[in-house]
Amino acid sequence: MTSTKSPDRVRLLLPFTPADLGGLPPGWPALVWDGTGRAPDGRLLDAVEFFAIPYTFNRAALPLLPALPALRVLQSLSAGVDDLLPHLPAGVTLCNARDVHSASTAEYAVTLTLAALRGIPDFVRSQDAQRWTPGFRPALADRTVLLLGYGSIGVAVEARLTAFDCDVLRVARTARQLPQGPVHSMDELPSLLPQADVVVLTLPLTDATRGAVDARFLARMRDGALLVNIARGPIVDTTALVSALRSGRLSAALDVTDPEPLPPGHPLWTTPNTLISPHAAATTSAFRPRALALVRAQLARYTAGEPLANVVVASQDHGRDRPA
Repeated sequence: MTSTKSPDRVRLLLPFTPADLGGLPPGWPALVWDGTGRAPDGRLLDAVEFFAIPYTFNRAALPLLPALPALRVLQSLSAGVDDLLPHLPAGVTLCNARDVHSASTAEYAVTLTLAALRGIPDFVRSQDAQRWTPGFRPALADRTVLLLGYGSIGVAVEARLTAFDCDVLRVARTARQLPQGPVHSMDELPSLLPQADVVVLTLPLTDATRGAVDARFLARMRDGALLVNIARGPIVDTTALVSALRSGRLSAALDVTDPEPLPPGHPLWTTPNTLISPHAAATTSAFRPRALALVRAQLARYTAGEPLANVVVASQDHGRDRPA
């Protein structure tokens, strides 16, 4: 933990130094906590109004919330805030990091898709064993990719798919027409799933999406289809997925799992046609400059009394289920 020169009344609790942010608004002293080491002393926090949680340290930050009686804004540096919603104090506005992770996560969605389709994990294993194993593999070209969830990450995934000569189906909560094509509603999903060679999950985790990819969902996917999950593990019914993968009918590329971390001995580790990575989509060099830009802009808005961006739960409607 580091801080500015022991201000009498710290008003900002941030994961970045003032120098990183290009300075702070005048009259807004800050304490800097990057999530490592001891948490800040509660006696320094009684005037904190704006708390930006260090990325990947949500769990470490939760015990601090009761020590922030003046808190007005909780800024997450994650796109998903499902783990924060149950702990959000009354009267506090919660903002997520929409767009901060879009580039990295979309890039990774395409990486997983290509790696699974082209058999890259098999080639790595063959290299380790010093075996030459050529063979026929499916291409992404001429495939149909269904994006389930069409927020900023879904849009970014499609932008990266445009060079691969594939067709894209877009599905979200609300149907709408966009220049790039129609966005279908969730009600249309059952009829669209059989058309897709690849299904990419970019949904937020909410009560409505938890377990949405169940046995019926998987049964509607066409034989040989690939499921790519870069969203949240609990969106998928793990037992149903293991069964579908063991049947050999489907394949999967999973950056998130349920449970997570995936423990040794879990059936997913040994299911056929499965590529697993350790929730690595967003942890890249692209994170820091985008996170700094977001926190800098949010501080400018808040201290000027302007509306915040990326609001998931506003102070006046705290308690509602408002997925990002």
